[in-house]
Amino acid sequence: MDTEKIIGLGSALVDILVNEDDEFLAETGAPKGGMTLVDNGFIETALSKTDGKPHVVPGGSACNTIIGISRLGGHGCFVGKLGEDKLGEMFENDLKDNRVIPKLFKSQTPTGRVLSVVTPDAQRTMFTYLGASSEMAEHDISETLFEEASIVHIEGYLLFNRNLMLSALKAAKKAGARVSLDLASFTVVEQAKDILDDIVSTYVDILMANEDEARVYTGFSDEEKAISALGNHVELAVLKLGKNGSVINNHGSKYRIPPAGSDDIVDTTGAGDLWASGFLFGLLSNFSYEKCGALASLCGYEVCRVMGASIPEDGWTRIINNI
Repeated sequence: MDTEKIIGLGSALVDILVNEDDEFLAETGAPKGGMTLVDNGFIETALSKTDGKPHVVPGGSACNTIIGISRLGGHGCFVGKLGEDKLGEMFENDLKDNRVIPKLFKSQTPTGRVLSVVTPDAQRTMFTYLGASSEMAEHDISETLFEEASIVHIEGYLLFNRNLMLSALKAAKKAGARVSLDLASFTVVEQAKDILDDIVSTYVDILMANEDEARVYTGFSDEEKAISALGNHVELAVLKLGKNGSVINNHGSKYRIPPAGSDDIVDTTGAGDLWASGFLFGLLSNFSYEKCGALASLCGYEVCRVMGASIPEDGWTRIINNI
């Protein structure tokens, strides 16, 4: 199946996953289900207090999405910055192993990493040391970087670097690509509220949010009001509802997508990222919105059946057999 190219832009990070109880999480003082920026020392200290063996895999929101698209048969490229260290080497090799074209800037700063604490309810709370990924700058970005892209998918975490985000948005539009933005975390939305409306209305074509992100961005907890508000200034808006499926809004026409399953949920890390993989691959393949949503739900479900954001081979087989 031939699809157009999609380029993902985001933080090149390595995920470190640990299973812990709510008491362990409460001691950190961080809000459950959110994302907190920390230094590398915080992660090392937290790891010293956990009893379980950490599960280490390449990660980063946009990277997870692009890997998923490539595994589905799409043409994916990832742009990010990492350290010249073992974790950086592992990250780059993983991209190549998953048929993703790497466009990576290098730094002497260590590769960034995310400690994901997974509680017994399968919820994940993230502590992020950005490392080298935070050094990607607006001067690194040009429209030639995106010249072959039909869609440029940008993770909301880049809103922490506003100049970089604006540079990327402008370059993507100059290159003629549609822009997909995943709001990433309610904590990101809270900190970027003052610029998000302008960014979305000016540059974004496809906007994705989960319930918490949508509530903070739109002010609505009601699903119908939230998905309507998300779609006010974009071609396509998506409200991801976890075990309750999702809703797609195309200029006021709404499509309710059921979940692919609810059994065997182990860890929600990467659920939204892989949901985006299925949805964007479907758009690039000219699927109906219903089929895009169904494929997205299946990808999101399969990644929740394992620890981390990497779907195993048998999972991909089940997904591809249902396309």
